Amino acid sequence: MREISLLGKEGMKTKTFRKDKVNIITLGCSKNMVDSENLITQLRGNDFEVTHEREDSDANIVIINTCGFIDLAKQESVDSILEHAELKKAGVIEKLYVTGCLSQRYKDDLEKEIPEVDAYFGTLEMPALLARLEADYKYELLGERQITTLPHYAYLKISEGCNRTCAFCAIPLMRGQHISRPIDELVQEAKNLARRGTKELLLIAQELTYYGLDLYKKRELPQLLHALADVEGIDWIRLHYAYPSKFPLDILDVMAERPEICNYLDIPLQHAADPVLDLMRRQITRAETEDLLRKIREKVPGISLRTTFLVGHPGETEADFESLLNFVETQQFDRVGVFQYSHEEDTRAHDLVDDVPAEVKAERAMRLMELQQGISLAHNEAKVGKVFKTIFDRQEGKYYVGRTEADSPDVDNEVLVPVKGNYVRLGDFAQVRITGAEEFDLYGEVEKD
Repeated sequence: MREISLLGKEGMKTKTFRKDKVNIITLGCSKNMVDSENLITQLRGNDFEVTHEREDSDANIVIINTCGFIDLAKQESVDSILEHAELKKAGVIEKLYVTGCLSQRYKDDLEKEIPEVDAYFGTLEMPALLARLEADYKYELLGERQITTLPHYAYLKISEGCNRTCAFCAIPLMRGQHISRPIDELVQEAKNLARRGTKELLLIAQELTYYGLDLYKKRELPQLLHALADVEGIDWIRLHYAYPSKFPLDILDVMAERPEICNYLDIPLQHAADPVLDLMRRQITRAETEDLLRKIREKVPGISLRTTFLVGHPGETEADFESLLNFVETQQFDRVGVFQYSHEEDTRAHDLVDDVPAEVKAERAMRLMELQQGISLAHNEAKVGKVFKTIFDRQEGKYYVGRTEADSPDVDNEVLVPVKGNYVRLGDFAQVRITGAEEFDLYGEVEKD
């Protein structure tokens, strides 16, 4: 064992650490979570004791996996770094390392502004981070990821980076160009996850539909979906982040053919007014978007569509925003997320004047979400009396909390089933009859055999 001295308000203290223990803090999106899970796996493979986001952790080493997507996310990352820098100065922790998107993008600035951090690493520098900890990068652990989510679902990152040129987006600056993972590697990881009890895979990437172009010289997401659907033990496969321009419709054929592929698609559209779509460099028009959505619904009847919109982009007029509201009202999406534009350095949109005031961005975001709230309530009320296959994630107070095929963890609706009078196994499926509805929650009872 080793001892270090801590200088606090009460003078010199002594704290004993039995061995290096690491606490990893993950900020940002599910793609960052996968990176943290891979880091945890590598560290444990090197016999480190590792915790994840443990507030009561007695770790002497902290690694912060940062997000640099928009202003709010960047500020959260900076605040976390500063908080732990203070803990290091107070002697509560010995070493502090920072990795992830913010570190990738602003490494030089961060080193000057927060020198208490022992080292900064980019998004693809895990081997260097491990080497700093005197740990080996173990290639034999690829595909053996130890997940931090509930055991019955896991995110599966099928590619890294993005080749798109959206004006507002800084992700290519932080994640680099698109790199697909081989199908056999992804299938092996899925098998490993299924063997440990995972039943639902959530496929993620910066852009799903680009999958395979770099490796196989053609889009191969359909082939990957078939291969993953063949993995024994995987009941649901969910698709996140599909780009609408040049959308490969054969993905929908696989979705219709294979029951393991959820009738669910996350397809961020960002806007619907042609002038804004042009400024955003989205490579698609409103008419083309409407045609695509029609084809998707024709090929997969009853599909649940989740999308994301960005309000307040430079050049967005009130007429443009009204056009977006009309589009959302007409399309009646199942799920909608809304972001306010953030003026990001080195993006193409940064050359434009950020001419939508902050209060207008906030007001537009609120109006759009209020519209979607009513749409969501109508969708949910239409489900009352119907029966849905539901997977149960947890128990909260008097309710079991689950999700239908139309719902992804953390971002979509939930199904609440009273504990009294019902029996479910967490992490398992049950047939649930919907008895009540709110804007973003359903209530139900388990169907008796």
